[in-house]
Amino acid sequence: MWKALSDPLQYPKSQALAERTAAQDAKHPKRKAKNWQATLKRIWGYLARRKGMLSLVLFMVLISSGLSLLGPYMIGVAIDRYLEGSGGTPWLLFLAALAAVYILGSVAGWLQNVWMIAIAQETVYRMRLDLFKHLHRLPIPFFAKRQRGELMSRMTNDMDNVSSTLNSSAIQIFSSALILVGTVVVMLILSPLLTLLTFLVVPLMSAGMKWITNRTGVLFKERQRNLGDLNGYIEETLSGQRIVKAFSQEGTVIEEFGRRNDRIKQSGFWAQTISGFIPKLMNGLNNLSYAVIVGVGGLLAIRGAITIGVIVVFVEYARQFTRPLNDLANQWNTLLSAIAGAERVFEVLDEEEEAKDEGDARPIEAVRGAVAFADVCFSYDPGEPTLKGISFEAKPGETIAIIGPTGAGKTSLIQLLSRFYEADSGTITVDGRDIRSIRRESLRSHMAFVLQDSFLFEGTIRDNIRYGKPEATDEEVERAAKLANAHSFIARLPGGYGKVLHGDGGGISQGQKQLLAIARAILADPAILVLDEATSSIDTVTEIKIQEGLQRLMEGRTSFVIAHRLNTIRRADQILVLKDGRLLERGSHEELLAQPGLYSEMIRGHVQLA
Repeated sequence: MWKALSDPLQYPKSQALAERTAAQDAKHPKRKAKNWQATLKRIWGYLARRKGMLSLVLFMVLISSGLSLLGPYMIGVAIDRYLEGSGGTPWLLFLAALAAVYILGSVAGWLQNVWMIAIAQETVYRMRLDLFKHLHRLPIPFFAKRQRGELMSRMTNDMDNVSSTLNSSAIQIFSSALILVGTVVVMLILSPLLTLLTFLVVPLMSAGMKWITNRTGVLFKERQRNLGDLNGYIEETLSGQRIVKAFSQEGTVIEEFGRRNDRIKQSGFWAQTISGFIPKLMNGLNNLSYAVIVGVGGLLAIRGAITIGVIVVFVEYARQFTRPLNDLANQWNTLLSAIAGAERVFEVLDEEEEAKDEGDARPIEAVRGAVAFADVCFSYDPGEPTLKGISFEAKPGETIAIIGPTGAGKTSLIQLLSRFYEADSGTITVDGRDIRSIRRESLRSHMAFVLQDSFLFEGTIRDNIRYGKPEATDEEVERAAKLANAHSFIARLPGGYGKVLHGDGGGISQGQKQLLAIARAILADPAILVLDEATSSIDTVTEIKIQEGLQRLMEGRTSFVIAHRLNTIRRADQILVLKDGRLLERGSHEELLAQPGLYSEMIRGHVQLA
């Protein structure tokens, strides 16, 4: 397990890069939304895992559909016999049989609903689990160009839409299809002429539904996209609430929220309004169908072609004939929304996972910490190199400080070492082994990160410290906290090591979060350590404690420090000076200061260190 000590996704990414990559994704054919037929086919792939229970549901649908057809027929026969004055089955026995038909039909309908709900819940459970697993197999670049809130929307809102549709709509589709077929067969047997008249409204229904759904489908997809965008904006503004208030931008973010919220309102309004025409259209055409059946049926009855009972039965069957279309109309809003949501879920599932380890890749057991870069080049976008021909060596136990102006490629160098990104060319080795021949999980298990903004998970302080080593004992956790100078403040907290942290360490200071991150790193005992200077916004007393903890952490480990402060740089065994993706200078503090160059300019204050 990778001994992650902070969220690697918190490395800063430029908005320009995010927009550029998003634009490229829009052109990428693999990431286009699937059409509704393909989406339904994939959903069926999940449903088909419960074929046994689906068979039971289908059997119950057959029973309930057959009984729903039998009931009206029995009533029509009873009416004809009454009008003819013929005897036959006693009325009490007939009523008991009719009651049994409707009761059994209701029981069958209830069973099919209960079983279908169970299937739907398991289907959504598997889809949600697959999505969550897939998210953790995606490479870092995927997350760098997407808002977390937008991804959360796919996991929650879109998945809920799928769940509600499977619960309510799927079973109606099965039932409606069978009732439709059975009704047509019986209607043809009773009166082909009246059946033909009933069918006259079908083209009108089909044309109306096609006209409406061609417009609502686009609107429902747009609403889902707008909802994801709004969730991403909410997550972003809530995460940056201190910055919003510090710069008095409450009005600006509220105004922007209003614009995004209005887009949801507009797309939702038109989607619901236009789709709302479907039930109205169906009801109007149904009434027209009833009028035609009653009028023509009455004329046929007068001439003796059919009986009154047949007319009654036919009116009921005509209602059952249009009911499936009505059910589809009533469920269409949910169905379109669910398809749009499922498309967004499958878009993420279709994202390429982090590249598989090479076929000959093997784990690395013991790591001394010798690291070498040989003519390494890297670019986030083709034709725009970020690192150009980087070469250097780090001996086991050395501290390597990496400095340079913003955008020089400091973070990119670390991203390559940890294989969050892959080099375009050149070689990176650890203990003489090309890192491409080492399994990613094994490589990262020997690395640890302490970043400028340390990330803490919801849970106890003890669990956060042992995050990189879950099997650690309480004594080992406490020993690591003492080495990191964190034990004293933990002991003063209510609950001590058992105190539950919420909201990324809410309730403790930034300095205390850094101390916990250092304790987490000490407990993980990595061979290679990556530090992003963590004392830039810390008070002097806490900074001294953090520096002491870092010194203990760095002892005997190969450490890469993205440096911002001179006192950290001076203690480094090697200093790498980067600019525009090139390694301009390398050496100790004294060696670099003795020669003219970018480093000496930085130290004299002419250029910022980072």
